Amino acid sequence: MGESTKKKTKKKKETHTVAMETIAENSNNISPIVGYFPSGYDPLRNNNGGVEELSTKLYRNAKRHNRLQLVVSPNGSQVDFVGTNYSGEATSAQLCTYSLGILDKETQTLKIVPIAANKIIRLEPRVRGLEVQETEDPDTAKQELTAEERNDKMRELTQAYSSKKSIRQARKLHSLRQQEDTGNQEEFDRNIAGAINKEALEVAVATDSARNIPPHDLDATIPQLAYPLDRIISKGEWDFLLDIFELTEAGAEMTPDLYPSFVYNRSYKLEHTQDEDEKKRLAGIFSFITHLVKFKDKHSMDGVSSAKHHKFPGILSQKFTSMFSISDSKRLPEEKLTLLINYVLVLTLFADDFRSDPSDIAKDLRINAVALRPFYEYLGCKLVREKNVVLATLPVPLVFPSVRRKRRR
Repeated sequence: MGESTKKKTKKKKETHTVAMETIAENSNNISPIVGYFPSGYDPLRNNNGGVEELSTKLYRNAKRHNRLQLVVSPNGSQVDFVGTNYSGEATSAQLCTYSLGILDKETQTLKIVPIAANKIIRLEPRVRGLEVQETEDPDTAKQELTAEERNDKMRELTQAYSSKKSIRQARKLHSLRQQEDTGNQEEFDRNIAGAINKEALEVAVATDSARNIPPHDLDATIPQLAYPLDRIISKGEWDFLLDIFELTEAGAEMTPDLYPSFVYNRSYKLEHTQDEDEKKRLAGIFSFITHLVKFKDKHSMDGVSSAKHHKFPGILSQKFTSMFSISDSKRLPEEKLTLLINYVLVLTLFADDFRSDPSDIAKDLRINAVALRPFYEYLGCKLVREKNVVLATLPVPLVFPSVRRKRRR
């Protein structure tokens, strides 16, 4: 051939402009099932150059409908290939989502569909008639994990994949459990009481009075001490109020749908605060206000949809339920609704340096701004007008308006 060489013909790459369509999983229809043969068995390869006939069966657990078993049986063979989505390789950690793409060149469409159980099933060879124990429910073949083993596994997963906030919370809970396991029950009870119940009990004592307001100090000489912040938000709760601080540190922006307008419209204050401790304090107050507003929405008729997907830290959910006496009706009693509003208004004063515009928080509480003024006055606030804007201030020492009582006949 000499120096002449044959030019290699390159296959031209096909390009398609397609319209993508993502199809959601439908509970009434089974999604496509994807499996593979780790043994090297290839159903497309046989002596005749055709496709080997296969019998494919899918079984669903009668009690647990999300459990599937796939059985592939080659024609004329005593060997079945069996795989499940709940045992063996399927139980390992999975950090991705699988989908199946179907390209229709004629219609120029690409359909993306989810696969069944989001698992690629490993099909292991089984001799027919000897797989009785394999087809049994694995829950009956293996012993259930103990509570301690389950906690250990959850802690390992949290340490490996969760956020810094979740890891800190898990470590605190683990340290409390360790104190309980060592037999020092008295110390354990003290820690739990200090983290959860101490402030709730103080609030319960304070709210037994006729005023129905947060804990206060009539002898305070500065507004910051009139309603002591450490008696509203306990020391053990601050670690569960870091969500807004971490959001700000990550450079992300708040979503107005997820936060009250009072918090959203004042998020700029966090960016302008240089001291980290002060920034954490302000972000914690914003977070506490958010949980209070969402708790009110959750237990009221007109705002339940707003709090449908809101996540409350367990320590605050327990505190709010106890403090505001949620009954079986899941609705806030009238006097407890007033108490919750008073808590929110006091915290807004802290956030606005005790010169607060009520318009935003009135919108969040679904109350007319004018109708909210008596609540401020009841807390000992004074309303002043500056540049056509009404501001709530807190003079000290606290002076409460006299409670008017109807005279009985």
